[in-house]
Amino acid sequence: MADLPTYIGAEQVQSVLRYDALVARLEVALGRFSLGAAGGVVQPLRAIVPVSPHSGCLLVMPAYSAGDEALATKLVTSYSGNAGGPFPTHQATILLLDPANGSLRAIMDGRIITDMRTAAVSAIATKVRVWSRTWQSAERFAGAAGGAVTPHRSAEEAARGADVIVTVTLATDPVLRGAWVKPGALVNVVGANGPTSREVDDDLMKSAVIYVDCREAASRESGDIILSGANIFAELGEVINGSKPAHREKTTVFKSQGLAVEDAVAAKLVYDSLQ
Repeated sequence: MADLPTYIGAEQVQSVLRYDALVARLEVALGRFSLGAAGGVVQPLRAIVPVSPHSGCLLVMPAYSAGDEALATKLVTSYSGNAGGPFPTHQATILLLDPANGSLRAIMDGRIITDMRTAAVSAIATKVRVWSRTWQSAERFAGAAGGAVTPHRSAEEAARGADVIVTVTLATDPVLRGAWVKPGALVNVVGANGPTSREVDDDLMKSAVIYVDCREAASRESGDIILSGANIFAELGEVINGSKPAHREKTTVFKSQGLAVEDAVAAKLVYDSLQ
């Protein structure tokens, strides 16, 4: 009789998942992903199930990484109406399976993994400035960071002069203007993952060198790409593999859609660390 699957909650995930190990694993996984079939990563586009009566949706994100022996599916719900209420806008659960026989190994909370793998892939700077739509949120974040973050009253004030800018919002209209971004800056566009949503304006998208985690997903699902008509220069994995250059001297945008293989590899890392 097969063993029952292990349940791994958010506290357990947080207790073992470390950025140094996660970044190393994800860098290899992204490189494999951009090699196509030769990389041993199988990942269809995420399936999106609208839950229109409740202004939400369910996302199903399966992936298999042969090099990591990681087979997993992440289930994500996105409900914008939950903002300010008792439930978060995004909730996630990851099912980790044994690729050798298909049995369920573990059910784990996906929130911490989603947050940490997004931060790891986006290479967020350790000392940043922050802006939020509400001043209270900016101050609360700055306080939690122990003084490493300086809150600002406006997005423009936070962005001007910055070497690295990260946008993580549910915006449907741009919150970052190209006119505020200094030449040579890196902009990590993490939020607004939908074909009609966007965080940055046409000026920035058309003047910058555009990198993505997945060319197909960004072309179909990213409003920042679709609505601006911007050309994608390379996948991040192509830079890791050396087939495309990293234009560090130019203004660059990395549009992160979030890949299921990132969740699968992170979940396998958590599972292995707990065994």
